[in-house]
Amino acid sequence: MEKKTNRWGWAFLILASAMIMLFSFYPMFSALMTSFKTGSSANMKYADPIWKNFLRMFKDRMFMTTLKNTFLYLIIQVPIMLVLAMLLAQLLNNQHLKFRGLFRTCIFLPCAISLVSYSLIFRSLFATQGLINSVLMGLGFIEENINWLGTTSTARGVIIFALVWRWTGYNMVFYLAGLQNLDYQVYEAAQIDGANGWHTFWHITVPQLRPVIIMTSIMSINGTLQLFDESVNLTAGGPASTTMTMSHYIYNTAFGTGTANFGYASAMSFLVLVMVAILAFINLKVGDRRD
Repeated sequence: MEKKTNRWGWAFLILASAMIMLFSFYPMFSALMTSFKTGSSANMKYADPIWKNFLRMFKDRMFMTTLKNTFLYLIIQVPIMLVLAMLLAQLLNNQHLKFRGLFRTCIFLPCAISLVSYSLIFRSLFATQGLINSVLMGLGFIEENINWLGTTSTARGVIIFALVWRWTGYNMVFYLAGLQNLDYQVYEAAQIDGANGWHTFWHITVPQLRPVIIMTSIMSINGTLQLFDESVNLTAGGPASTTMTMSHYIYNTAFGTGTANFGYASAMSFLVLVMVAILAFINLKVGDRRD
């Protein structure tokens, strides 16, 4: 029986491993080989020197601009989103709060909307003749319409606001699940010892949620470094490519221009992979408190 069980286990394991190798690792290896090549898709050859595409990135002003844009979104949006998600989870975990299910559903619903759909909705809302300008003008806050998506600072602000609106509820669910697994006897003991709400949250809740915080941080950093839909559908990278992200530029390099430069696009993609891996490693090291 044990041998039979082992055979079936290996059968399922080999099948799953083969599919992962075929559909994940082989395309990654193929892309890595492509990153060392130059030329059109029909006539590609290895570059001379072989790391030519990787050197080109640091001389490419457009790529450096998209790199700065992406890290700007990362530095501003991720902390705001995660802090807001944790605070909302803490509030909605209150057993005495009425309509908790309704509030949780309303906050989670944005992440169930299609990425393209919500980007186009925000583009319509923040259009020059859109609803946001109409409301602000009706309330007397502005005297003329603001070109939200035509100015660099406001266009970046709209993207950050859209990201926070859509993904806060998604991260809130993870924090809420973590909070519901905490032992309430610890909170009762803290109250008996005279701890207030802030001390309880900072010294009890946050330390016990550290694994969830690390997980959501890694996922958020990974998602932001690969940000694509908002840049394409909300601002189209404008004005003058000042809101374009790295993934948007990689797509344009591979498919969006007249000459498909797959080699250079693959090289940029692997740089994104390295940055994701480095930031995830730093996150894990900073969050690891084991002795």
